[in-house]
Amino acid sequence: MNSHLAWIGLGSNLGDRATNLLEALQYLRERARILRTSSVYETEPAYYTDQPRFLNMVAQAETELDPVELLRFLKRIERQMGRQESVRYGPRAIDLDLLLYDELVLETPELTIPHPRMTERPFVLVPLAEVSPEVRHPLLHQTIAELSAQLTVPEGTVVRIWPGFGSRLERDVQEESPEMPLPLTRVGISGLRRIVRLLDGGRDHLFYATMDLYVDLGPNQRGVHMSRFSASIEEILDVACERPAPRLEAVAEQTAQELIRSQGTQRSEVHIRAYFPVTHYAPVSGKSTQKLYTLLAMASSSRERTVTLVGVEVEGMMACPCAQDMIRSYARERLLEEGLPPEICERVLQVVPLATHNQRGVGRLVVGGVTGLRATELAAVVESSMSAEVYDLLKRPDELFVVAKAHRRPRFVEDAVREMIRNLLDRYPDLPDDAFLHARALNFETIHPHDVYAEFFGTVAEARRGGAGLGRAGTHLEQWIAWKLGYDAAL
Repeated sequence: MNSHLAWIGLGSNLGDRATNLLEALQYLRERARILRTSSVYETEPAYYTDQPRFLNMVAQAETELDPVELLRFLKRIERQMGRQESVRYGPRAIDLDLLLYDELVLETPELTIPHPRMTERPFVLVPLAEVSPEVRHPLLHQTIAELSAQLTVPEGTVVRIWPGFGSRLERDVQEESPEMPLPLTRVGISGLRRIVRLLDGGRDHLFYATMDLYVDLGPNQRGVHMSRFSASIEEILDVACERPAPRLEAVAEQTAQELIRSQGTQRSEVHIRAYFPVTHYAPVSGKSTQKLYTLLAMASSSRERTVTLVGVEVEGMMACPCAQDMIRSYARERLLEEGLPPEICERVLQVVPLATHNQRGVGRLVVGGVTGLRATELAAVVESSMSAEVYDLLKRPDELFVVAKAHRRPRFVEDAVREMIRNLLDRYPDLPDDAFLHARALNFETIHPHDVYAEFFGTVAEARRGGAGLGRAGTHLEQWIAWKLGYDAAL
């Protein structure tokens, strides 16, 4: 549908007048995009003067509604905000007038455009001239600025009381000094939800994402400018919607760099979790099903550099080796008690799947300082490190295969982490030594009221050395980021 420009006059002289104007703008945004708003003016009432003074302003908006639909929408907002019929030109909580609509000239019993009395009303022309001075009246063929200049406005009848609602703030509280001059490591927004657009295989895809955005805060600043966080992310995502980003970490990188600029800080950090579907096929029946993976991206910026990380989270099935070993011993005893020869007992135990308790696990693998890693390949690394995969849809032969596979590959949570690192290094033998690795696994216990957890963090060089000269897990993420950003001379 085509978009049209409309100019709408807003007025209120009952109740909380400023709040009424803001609420009307909020309702307008349901069917129109507000492009510009004028200052707010306090004005003397016209025509019927025995009533309180008005607050007036003008909004320029873009809408797909036709003129009659737009008028009816404005009237619906007035009713929704409690406007009631009273004496003509009398007091009202809200008044919304359609002043101009493109260059249209229209006269019907319901609607006249341009508004027939706008040129005699200073409370309309003054804010309208502020918003669109160059726009021409389609009947009089003069600009709004020219028409406004021709009006005689008695002193005190139209008073600009503030240039915008934001200007009512008397001071910038965030810039004040705190009572305790203590620097803070992370301050920002957590759990911001957005749709991001990424390019994959020549096609763009939409992903639902949650974001955490942080900056450091110096000891002499009381708080960060939270509104700038939202403004920064909106600017970046507006661009991403027009031109898809090649990778999620690129969105994180752009956001981290923009936070440095907008907040004037030394360091920023952005975490993004996006959910993407992959078609899986059941192992025996071949039935297709959709599985959701979690794609992770992180970026940290200083004023000179930015470092990024990318990773995945994947669910899988885990089978406990310890319980299975106990079942093996118990089964051997029972077979011997039944009179089977020891060699037959061993043969049976090698052939027949042995029971154990199962867990659903979540594996996470993150790689830093490397570009071009595909999320689906990282997900395959994590899945292959577990006892078996999980599926949303399984026929009975599929279920048998998955359970049998898991029991052939019993693994502790620690095994899964080590397998992730080994599988990753096998798949990507050319990873640079200074790249960062983080692998972790969380298993949800079935016979205990707690869960079990294991992780590894360190550089590729530390992972390749393994136990040779590395008594414990290596470089922590914070150390690695500080080193890559130049805060530390060496690891």
